[in-house]
Amino acid sequence: MDKNVKIARIAGLLYLLIIGFGLIAQIFVRDSLVDYANATITATHIHTSENWYRFGFVSELMMLICDIGVTTILYILFKDFNKNLSLLFTLFRLASIIILSVISLSHYAALSFLGGEEYLCVFNSSQLNALALLSIKLHGSGYNISLLFFGVHLTILGYMMYKSGLFPGILGVLILIGGICYIINSLTWFQFPAFVKRIYPAILIPCSIGELVFSVWLIIKGVRMAPLKPEIE
Repeated sequence: MDKNVKIARIAGLLYLLIIGFGLIAQIFVRDSLVDYANATITATHIHTSENWYRFGFVSELMMLICDIGVTTILYILFKDFNKNLSLLFTLFRLASIIILSVISLSHYAALSFLGGEEYLCVFNSSQLNALALLSIKLHGSGYNISLLFFGVHLTILGYMMYKSGLFPGILGVLILIGGICYIINSLTWFQFPAFVKRIYPAILIPCSIGELVFSVWLIIKGVRMAPLKPEIE
């Protein structure tokens, strides 16, 4: 079996783990425990399910570790086709990973605000609850910043998938569309916050479909073993 096929399948497994850990952190933990309009209810949920909330944080960290592996493998697979573009999409994805790594602290910060630390005694319980919810909301904003960089990464990756012949052209188109949707979602989130409720989460459906199909394809098929025709850089 070709070496690139082997590492592509590893990337597929890691990508599925990214999707799984991401769903746990966001959908099954934050969205299930956090009432984004009520700090008191959110604090109560976190207090009663603290271990689950902590697991959401750990899941996000595991997602980021897997993402570094996928980023490395994608660079290896595409660098012979176009080294400059491969480096560019790698840097955008790494930027996304770094941003999310830093902003993940705001998920964990909620535990500090609600933990009853002695140095926080200058705040009353209502203020601490509000600060905890604020930190979680900041996590959402930071996440959307990271998705903006990730969307640019996917747009470049989708183009290279389409042009390189390593993958079916339709798969490259799906990834490219997903990248554009991420970009639109993030920019709308900050520029038109009232409108984003009308397009979210529907705007992210193409992203989910493209990335899921891509990960499954990597696991089953890997990459085409035919030699690449390097693109002029």
